[in-house]
Amino acid sequence: MSLNFRVPLATAAGILIGASVSLTSGVLADKSTASENLPLKDLQTFVEILNRVKSDYVEPVDDETLLENAVRGMLGGLDPHSAYLDKDEFRDMNIATTGKFGGLGIEVQMQDGFVRVVAPIDDTPAAKAGILSGDLIVKIDETPVKGLTLSDAVSKMRGEPGTSIKLTLIRDGEAAPKVVEIERDIIKVASVRSRMLAPHMGYLRISSFTTETEPTLLREFDKLQKDGPLDGLVLDLRNNPGGVLDAAVKVSDNFLDRGAIVTIKGREAAAQRQFSASGGDLLKGKPIVVLINGGSASASEIVAGALQDQKRAVLLGSRSFGKGSVQTILPLSNEGAIKITTARYYTPAGRSIQAEGIDPDITVRPLPVTKKDDGESSGFDPITEADLANSLANENGDAEHKDEIAKKREEQEKEAKASRELAENDYVLYEALNVLRGLVIVQNR
Repeated sequence: MSLNFRVPLATAAGILIGASVSLTSGVLADKSTASENLPLKDLQTFVEILNRVKSDYVEPVDDETLLENAVRGMLGGLDPHSAYLDKDEFRDMNIATTGKFGGLGIEVQMQDGFVRVVAPIDDTPAAKAGILSGDLIVKIDETPVKGLTLSDAVSKMRGEPGTSIKLTLIRDGEAAPKVVEIERDIIKVASVRSRMLAPHMGYLRISSFTTETEPTLLREFDKLQKDGPLDGLVLDLRNNPGGVLDAAVKVSDNFLDRGAIVTIKGREAAAQRQFSASGGDLLKGKPIVVLINGGSASASEIVAGALQDQKRAVLLGSRSFGKGSVQTILPLSNEGAIKITTARYYTPAGRSIQAEGIDPDITVRPLPVTKKDDGESSGFDPITEADLANSLANENGDAEHKDEIAKKREEQEKEAKASRELAENDYVLYEALNVLRGLVIVQNR
C-alpha cells in the first residue's frame, strides 16, 4: 500500500482485516493448479494481446510494466480489497500497521471509479481539515480521479511531509463539490485514548487496531481507574477503519469472560478458525456502551459484533461499514506481495456482516446542539413547592441535612453543565453517557 493511506483489510497469522502486519510465509501457488488443467486457449489469447500492445501501442511499453498492470487488473477485478503490492507498497503497508506512517491520515477504497473515504484517522491532517467518512474524492490537485486505479490515486496523494495537496470532494447532502487543502505530515496514530466522562464513568477511544493497541488499552484503562474502580465504560469505535485482527480479538477478550469472539470460514481447511475469550473481564461485568457509525469497519466490527452477540455491551450510533471479508497477505519472490480475499468472518451468533454492517441496539445520529439565549441562561429558576407561601417545611430540617442537600444540588448543577458542554461538542457521546448512567443505576439496584 501507499505511504499515505491504507486500504481496509483483516489479520491473524497471515489473515488481515484492516491493515495488518502479520504475514504468511511463502507464495500463493501450486494449491489448485496441480489438479486443474491450465486454460491454454485463454493463455494464448493473453499472449496475443500482450504482443499486440507491444507492437501497436502508440508508445513503447516495457514487459515489466505490462505484466504488472495485468496482475493488478486480475486481482483488482476480483473485489475491492484484493490487490497486487509492489515492493514499496508492501513495505509501506507494514509501516502503516505499526501506527506511524507518512501522509494525510485517511482510510480509502475505490467506489464507482472514485476514491471513497472510509474514515479519517483521529488527530491527523485529514481529520483536522474536516474530511468525513463517506466523502468521495473526485479530483487530486488538478487530476480527475476517474480512470485512475486506487494505487495511482494513493500514489498521487502521498508526498513529503510539509507539502500541500488539494482534494475535491463530493459530500452526501451537499450540491456543490468541496475543495479542501491539506498539508501532509508524519502520521503518528494514538491507537487508544482515554478520559473520564463523569465520576466513575470512563471513556476509551480506539481509532485503529495496530500491534500496539492492546498494551496501550491496558495502560489507558489503568489511568481511568486511578481514582477507583469504574462503574461503566463508553468504548468509542466510530470512524475506526480496522486493522490487525489479533488486536481486535485481544480487545474483545479483555471485556469477555467466555464464549466465541469471531469465526473465520474460507474454502481451504486452513482458513477455518475460531477465536474465543480466554477469560478475565477488565470491568468485571460493569456496563459498556459501544459507539459505532458508518466509518466503523472490519476489525472494529469484529469487536462490536462480539460484544453485542455475547450480550456484553449495548451498541449505540448508526450502522457500521459492512466489511466482513478476510484478506491474506502473501509475499512474492520479487519482494512484493499479493493481498487476496480468502475467507469471510462471522460474529459469535453466526452473522456475516459483509455488505450489511452491524446495526446498533440504539440508533442515534449526530445532531447540532447549540446554546439557547433563553431558558436556563435567563437567570429564572422554576418555582417549586418550597417557594409557595406558607408551604410546609421539610421535617428533616436540621443543619446537617440542609448542607447535604445543598452539596448535592451543587454537584447536580456541575454535572448538568458538563452534560450540556458534552452535548454541544458530541451529541452521540452525550446520549451514550446517558444510556450508560441508566445501565449503571439498573445494575446497582
